[in-house]
Amino acid sequence: MGTTQDQAVAFRTVSKAYDSFATGTRYALREVSFDIASGAIIAVVGRSGSGKSTLLNLAAGIDSPSSGSVLWEGRDIGTLPDRERTLRRRDYVGFVFQFFHLLSHLTVRENVAVPDLIAGGAGSGYAVRIPELLERVGLADRADDAVDRLSGGEMQRVAICRALLRRPRLVLADEPTGNLDDETGRAVMDLMLELVRAEGSTLIYVTHSRELAARADQVWEIHSGQLDIG
Repeated sequence: MGTTQDQAVAFRTVSKAYDSFATGTRYALREVSFDIASGAIIAVVGRSGSGKSTLLNLAAGIDSPSSGSVLWEGRDIGTLPDRERTLRRRDYVGFVFQFFHLLSHLTVRENVAVPDLIAGGAGSGYAVRIPELLERVGLADRADDAVDRLSGGEMQRVAICRALLRRPRLVLADEPTGNLDDETGRAVMDLMLELVRAEGSTLIYVTHSRELAARADQVWEIHSGQLDIG
């Protein structure tokens, strides 16, 4: 059996419920448990509203479970003070979104540097890493361009570089190809998987595409808040 450091993220009987006056209690996740080893790549599929994004938000420490525990390398993040959890998430987690969330007034290079700027750096500490990442995604010659001059696929490649900048142990991607055409989506997914494997990060990605899900080490399915690991 591996050590807790071999487990990038684990859920222990995690439920997330929302109370509504109109509908009563609704469970977005119900008693979900799993362990994900460091370096694993997991795809999560399921219908809209099945709980996929909730699972990612809980794994990221953005949201807190109604019951149960979320662990990073064996540490229950629910026991951390809010500030410590925020700082830990900043260093531990990288996030890739469907709609890129790039800053239009910044260049490609500056957008990749954003996680370091948020952490209080000046981006200069990543003077070598930023061009290396952009080279690996084929955008080295666009570093000083405004991001609004890029195609959708190029924007998502910038977003992937941004997520990987600080070498996170855990990368979470919520429909990373959902805003792209099929061909571009496949190319971006191939690139993300290649980079994550090269970095040794753990990846959980949500997708509606069974084709793209099949590229993961494991495919998990959510039905009405309940997880089928298979």
